[in-house]
Amino acid sequence: MTDLASIPTGLSLLPEGAPWLETVIGLCVLAAVAFLAHLLVRKIILRLALRLLPDDGGALAGIAGRLSAIVPAIIVARGIGAVPHLPDAAATVARNVVSAFVILTVMLAVNGALDLANQLYQRRPDAASRPIKGYVQVVRILLFAGAAILIVAALMEQSPLLLLSGLGAMAAVLMLVFKDTILSLVASVQLTSNDMLRVGDWIEMPQLNADGDVIDIALHTVKVQNWDKTITTIPTHRLIAESYKNWRGMRDAGGRRIKRSLSIDQTSIRFLTGEEQQAMRRFALIDDYLDRKRAELDRWNEQLAAAGRDPVNGRRATNIGTFRAYVVAYLRSHARVSQDMTMLVRQLQPGPQGLPLEIYCFTATTAWADYESIQADIFDHLLAILPEFGLRLFQEPSGQDVRRLLAA
Repeated sequence: MTDLASIPTGLSLLPEGAPWLETVIGLCVLAAVAFLAHLLVRKIILRLALRLLPDDGGALAGIAGRLSAIVPAIIVARGIGAVPHLPDAAATVARNVVSAFVILTVMLAVNGALDLANQLYQRRPDAASRPIKGYVQVVRILLFAGAAILIVAALMEQSPLLLLSGLGAMAAVLMLVFKDTILSLVASVQLTSNDMLRVGDWIEMPQLNADGDVIDIALHTVKVQNWDKTITTIPTHRLIAESYKNWRGMRDAGGRRIKRSLSIDQTSIRFLTGEEQQAMRRFALIDDYLDRKRAELDRWNEQLAAAGRDPVNGRRATNIGTFRAYVVAYLRSHARVSQDMTMLVRQLQPGPQGLPLEIYCFTATTAWADYESIQADIFDHLLAILPEFGLRLFQEPSGQDVRRLLAA
């Protein structure tokens, strides 16, 4: 019969001399508990919470999903010490790594929240005139820098203040590394606070080959989509350091300027005879002008005659003056030319290429295609009707003109 004293008092399911197996089993159990906790939080609790909160585009779900990873990390950090036969150094390293992971997870969640806040802000009516993307990027840089310090401190088991105290000696290096960021931050603040640039503005910056609409304003760069559909990326600080043209004022005013000249052949300019003045009355637009001009000239010439002056001192109507009056009347009657903005027809300095007669007015629209169509229609008409006033456009001789001259 077996002696009861020979029976071991402690029964174990594991073979003797295998503590590593207990450690492995303990780690597996801890991992399983952490996984079940993660599954419970992510699949059940967070799903119920997200049903109660609006989530446009899944951004909130992404933030919540990142935060759900904190729960299993905390379980690992709390339970790692209960794993049998695990060295204290290994447990300490595991806790430090878990702490760094929690900091990284929180930082990524806050980063997602910043993106969500920027997306929600862009839905505001004034978001284009006062974008906050640059400020969000500044906060993101500070967030990553702070998280990096905390992660290093957690891994080294040191106070973050100790690491920060060592940054004073690196100030010069940091200023050099973040020089463009600092310049861009100051430029972004000035551009936003002074309302110098908005998304959708048409800007022109020839020195950087930029001519088109602003499609994005960030901390470091401003993207401009040129009219040929190419993208020009401009450093933000250069928009403060250098000049550029913003066409927003033209769009806000509702009219786009026409400033173009007709070069009149000066040899075709002359006085009009009485018969020619009477013939000009077939142009209905200048009836009033002809009447006023005739009355003005008659009064002037009557005063000269009463004073016994030579008729050569008298005033007479000219074809260029009559044509100029016709152009003004034509523009004032044009339905697609703005009547509320500056409108004038003036003569510029005569030169070797003739007498420039400049038309200066604004269209009633700022759309590019419509503007070009209106401008072309105006000058089509003026070029075609110019000979009716006895005037010619100046044009330098071409090879065909030379051949005709030689043939004659």
